[in-house]
Amino acid sequence: MASLIDYDGSAGILVDTNIWVDTMDDDSGWHDWAIDQLQACSERAPLHVNVVIYAELLVPRQDSTAIDDLLDVFETRRSPLPWEAASLAAAAYSLYRARGGTRARPLPDFFIGAHAAVANLGVLTRDRAGYGTYFPRLRLIAP
Repeated sequence: MASLIDYDGSAGILVDTNIWVDTMDDDSGWHDWAIDQLQACSERAPLHVNVVIYAELLVPRQDSTAIDDLLDVFETRRSPLPWEAASLAAAAYSLYRARGGTRARPLPDFFIGAHAAVANLGVLTRDRAGYGTYFPRLRLIAP
């Protein structure tokens, strides 16, 4: 498993799927908050997405051009998912299941948290409880 001894979340911000969805949905109660946070965060540090987040965004739309355009507005980096994230995601998911978690929380959420942890990224999300429970050291930007 990757060592998180030096983790401080200072290498940038991994933007969770729910934030991007909120920016694309004018009717979302979080729309304005999500856009404001993306703008503020992008002025402080590089924004990142990984292939898991990108795939989740393609599920309802399958229009990669529109997604790419949105990511480009905020100069978002397409960051590879580090191999070291696999063992951390598996450990966190195993803990979740051992605590009685159902399959309602999908494994991709654990890959997002693990990626942030091993790449020294903070996470912009609305899911403070989910990430905070299984990745308590993550620097979260959340309501």
